[in-house]
Amino acid sequence: MMPHRFVALALLAAMGCAQPALAQTPVERVYTPLLLKQCRHTKGKVEEDYGSWRCTGYAGIAVHITAGDQRSYISFGPNAAREKAAQQTLSAFNSEGKTIEWRIEMAGGRPHAFATILRWNTTTLDPKSDLKQVQGQVLVVTRLGPGGVCHVGYVDGRANPNANELARQLADQRARTFNCSKDRPIILGVQGPGFSATYGPAE
Repeated sequence: MMPHRFVALALLAAMGCAQPALAQTPVERVYTPLLLKQCRHTKGKVEEDYGSWRCTGYAGIAVHITAGDQRSYISFGPNAAREKAAQQTLSAFNSEGKTIEWRIEMAGGRPHAFATILRWNTTTLDPKSDLKQVQGQVLVVTRLGPGGVCHVGYVDGRANPNANELARQLADQRARTFNCSKDRPIILGVQGPGFSATYGPAE
């Protein structure tokens, strides 16, 4: 089996060669806060159901968050609650970050957000250290609609010193053509003990 570092480099090379046109498309970024206290909250109905939040992101795009059993689920757009992303989280206990990065391109003469990057906080157990808790961070890249809203992939935010750049490359080169009904989320870069990937429908 190839080490994760070489797998990541090979994947980066493949991504760069597979879609040169997309890689050349000018992309901008905008940041918006994700502060649940400022969002509309609907209480949960059962134990371990923390309810849902309705927030507003870039250009008025709806941000839909649900949480339960120490995990968060985050989706976007007018049909956010019915999109695949609303059923996807990380396998480890996790919580949402506080800032959303929106990847934006010009489409039809108007700015269009095609992906988001959000840093999630995770808690895992390290089997090499008597199952001690390990705090981690994972950058989650999510594809936006039309055509589906879902997780495109994940980058370990602590094990990779260039994690933000990797997440942006993943978003810019894969999100627009990612098929939520067929494609599996991509893990890019080195994975440390605090890393966690998808939990929920992968296909």
